Amino acid sequence: MYRTHTCGELDLSYAGRQVQLAGWIQRIRKLGGMTFIDLRDRYGITQLVVKEDSPALVKETTESLGREYVVTVCGTVLERSNKNMNIPTGEIEIALTGIDVLNPSQVPPFTIEEESDGGEELRARYRYLDLRRTPLQKAMMLRHLMAQETRSYLSRCGFLEIETPFLIKSTPEGARDFVVPSRMNQGQFYALPQSPQQFKQLLMIAGYDKYFQIVRCFRDEDLRADRQPEFTQIDCEMSFVERDDVLAQFEGLIRHLFKTVLDIEIPSPLPRITYSMAMEKYGSDKPDMRFEMLIHDLTPLTRDTEFSVFRNADYVGAICVKGAAGYTRKQLDELTEWVKRPQIGASGLVYVRCTAEDDGNLSYKSSVDKFFDRQALEGWAQITGAADGDLLLVLSGPRKKTLEALGSLRLEMGNRLGLRAKDVYAPLWVYDFPLLEWDDETQRFYAKHHPFTAPKPEDLDKFYSDDPRDLEQVNANAYDFVLNGTEVGGGSIRIHDSLMQERMFRVLGMSEEEVNAKFSFIINAFRYGAPPHGGIAFGFDRWCSLFGGSESIRDFIAFPKNNSGRDVMLDAPAEIDAGQKKELGL
Repeated sequence: MYRTHTCGELDLSYAGRQVQLAGWIQRIRKLGGMTFIDLRDRYGITQLVVKEDSPALVKETTESLGREYVVTVCGTVLERSNKNMNIPTGEIEIALTGIDVLNPSQVPPFTIEEESDGGEELRARYRYLDLRRTPLQKAMMLRHLMAQETRSYLSRCGFLEIETPFLIKSTPEGARDFVVPSRMNQGQFYALPQSPQQFKQLLMIAGYDKYFQIVRCFRDEDLRADRQPEFTQIDCEMSFVERDDVLAQFEGLIRHLFKTVLDIEIPSPLPRITYSMAMEKYGSDKPDMRFEMLIHDLTPLTRDTEFSVFRNADYVGAICVKGAAGYTRKQLDELTEWVKRPQIGASGLVYVRCTAEDDGNLSYKSSVDKFFDRQALEGWAQITGAADGDLLLVLSGPRKKTLEALGSLRLEMGNRLGLRAKDVYAPLWVYDFPLLEWDDETQRFYAKHHPFTAPKPEDLDKFYSDDPRDLEQVNANAYDFVLNGTEVGGGSIRIHDSLMQERMFRVLGMSEEEVNAKFSFIINAFRYGAPPHGGIAFGFDRWCSLFGGSESIRDFIAFPKNNSGRDVMLDAPAEIDAGQKKELGL
């Protein structure tokens, strides 16, 4: 037996008992004739003590120990004289009567403690060591708990967990596929699934009316800090449902996870907002609702003006930053440069400070005083709800681009003012997205979500129109779950009629030959009694990171890739030898 207890288990109730522990040595401290050792496993840390009267073999072995040695120890539980109430085992220590080194360790390349001195690249190269640290252990435990609670809840609701294939057929639309060459069918390739979308629809046709899967997905796309080439979804589908049925079902899952994982009660029902309202008021289809600071349209007030930047603009909008009138000129100049960055794309920034005069009336100091008098600025203040001490920030330009820039500026000000606390949660549904997006470069429509999303029933006439202006106005029967400005989940009611699906492919510019080659199997399946169905997929890694208060999903993936899609621990991707290439016909 290596251990009778874990390193996070013992307390004063075990005083006087003989125990045996096993784990890794985190720290050794020598004080006079005594040696203190912190022994760590994934359950916690227990202090060991070697005294002057400890067995000679114990003292001799202790002299040879180093950080991260794997040992098993035995001894007596004693009450500590200098208690550490920050850890569960902080009231006791183990007076050692025996110690065996199970495996020595080289000096690790960084300290394996809560706050490590290792950089991100170094810790990624030694990920198996980084995973020993408490923050990563807590992240893995939270991920496990969320997976278990998800399975438990959905199983109780009658869902079946069914696995779908990883080696499938490559299909167009969406991100690029990862492809796998076939040895037995030379010159042909499998694709790794970007999601189980078509399989879960086929399961609905097969009569499995409630399906779920915690599934690995793969997308070959340019990576950012919050993306990985392989990631995990909670993938779900239901038959004989409309939109509100799906939202009600998965609000239940959302509330269950908030309660069981974080012990937080969230509002029921969740707030809902349309895509158009989200863009108009928050400048984003995934609005952060933890703070107000709405976008306000000033365009009608700026048409008849000598200021050509506003007069000629398609759209002029503003946010009111409460209590920020004290921003200095230097800070405002920094903000102006910030909005001019390529990723924001604004041409400039106009500001208005609102302060109360002695008579109680507001006065206004702006960067455009030359063009706008007090009455004009007062009109801006009334629309935005500005009061004493507030700061108006105004952008102008093309409508969509300016709204997005204002949305980014809103988030930046939220960060600067501390309005985006990680332990505050504001979940909501966003719905009524456009079904299609027009691309000027390729002169064709693309699906906003994916080509299996159904149009809203009230928009069917426009969907079957040949006028691109009608098609641009078709709303999808789709919905996203948004949490703290992050899209955590998305889904839709699906197309279940073969003629409607063929129409969708034609709208997307696919030829009959291409449709037959890529999608004939699902169109044929629709002809055999496909039920109405819909579902949703949640980004599991991202949800875990939000619950864990982390900016990066990598902390909640055991072995993640870096921003270049590389596994620096395994040094992958890598070359394969000539023999393998020949076998694969490459």
